[in-house]
Amino acid sequence: MMFRLSLVIAALLSLVPALRAEGPSRVIISVKEQKLLLMENGAKLATYPVSTSKFGLGDSWGRMTTPLGFLQVAEKIGDHAPVGAVFRNRRFTGEIIKPNAPGRDPVITRIIWLRGLQASNEHAFSRCIYIHGTPEEKTIGRPASYGCIRMKSSDVAALYAQLPLGTIVEIVSDKLPKLPKAAPGTIFTAENPKPAEEKAEEPKPDEPKAEEPKVPEKKAPVRARKSVNTDEQPHFGRSA
Repeated sequence: MMFRLSLVIAALLSLVPALRAEGPSRVIISVKEQKLLLMENGAKLATYPVSTSKFGLGDSWGRMTTPLGFLQVAEKIGDHAPVGAVFRNRRFTGEIIKPNAPGRDPVITRIIWLRGLQASNEHAFSRCIYIHGTPEEKTIGRPASYGCIRMKSSDVAALYAQLPLGTIVEIVSDKLPKLPKAAPGTIFTAENPKPAEEKAEEPKPDEPKAEEPKVPEKKAPVRARKSVNTDEQPHFGRSA
């Protein structure tokens, strides 16, 4: 009995290194530092300031908290939408607002919808946990959201273009890991995941050339139950 239990535990633990393994593109979000790290094959591409929940950490319904652990990019909403585009129930309303517009706090610019991969964050998708833009850019860098990960509009637009569906997103309570910077020429987008040759610098003789990133296998998005997200008023099942 104990031997069989040990085998089950060992099998579960073996999944964690696989998720942590170096891959084509991955995101790590540090709650402690309020920063997001975009990495490629173990190297740092960019870091951005973010804002996680002002109500703390967790995945319970109605708590408006930010979940920890491994998640995945399940859906991307906002292709080609203008910076500042206002979304209500994940639909562009046609309105565009500027940063720090007084009295306004909708979801704007881009929506990166996350699906939890662990029991500790299994409600993330149905709770509408997003990485998204916010007009309240003055709050970026400290916990101020209702569960989602907020970013400046310019930052979330740049991140959105570099994340294919299926990208692993890890939210941690500790600091970000120390990683080497990506080699010149590794700028890429989700639509064209190859180094941007027109912007890439020629590597010096003693510098290694950047490896061509691989695209993670796209997975079919899981449909969430209908949301009653009003985007400007926090309520159960809504996180912004």
